[in-house]
Amino acid sequence: MVDIETDIKNCIQVMQEGGVILYPTDTVWGLGCDALNEAAVDKIFGIKHRPKEKSMIVLLADARDILQYVAAPPPDIIAIIEGFERPTTVIYEHALGFAANVVNADGSIAIRVTTDPFCKALIKRLRRPIVSTSANISGAPTPPIYSMIDSAIIEGVDYVVQHRRLDTAITPPSRLVRINDEGEMVMLRG
Repeated sequence: MVDIETDIKNCIQVMQEGGVILYPTDTVWGLGCDALNEAAVDKIFGIKHRPKEKSMIVLLADARDILQYVAAPPPDIIAIIEGFERPTTVIYEHALGFAANVVNADGSIAIRVTTDPFCKALIKRLRRPIVSTSANISGAPTPPIYSMIDSAIIEGVDYVVQHRRLDTAITPPSRLVRINDEGEMVMLRG
């Protein structure tokens, strides 16, 4: 069995080379890559057979990182994020610096600040945000645990994380909210 440190090193090497990983997040298993690498993001679209018009979620390690990747976020955004009691993905207007194919056509970006120790370590060591999209073929149900992931997904990635493969606890996908230009939060998925 591979230890967590080896998993992290392998993930970083793969993502630095433009590859795609299959990894456990704070919600479900996900496909991930460097969110600033357009070719790597394209690989994920191909693996999932996902239409390119559909945007993906990006994970950050710390709430303050939002200030680097979103133009004019609400002034109290760090306090808002740190106040969430469950995994919450926030859609922000005016994404900055991401690969063009990660950003929605309207310029918005979906970001979740992860609380998962593995994901936090991975992002901090890579020093870049990572894509986090469910590990399923587009339109198929989201597999909540590793044993339910389609073999086509597993075979399509460049590295599969060993950590948490045997977990059987099922957690729901993240809550999804939008923060508009006025700073109002609108619930899209509870």
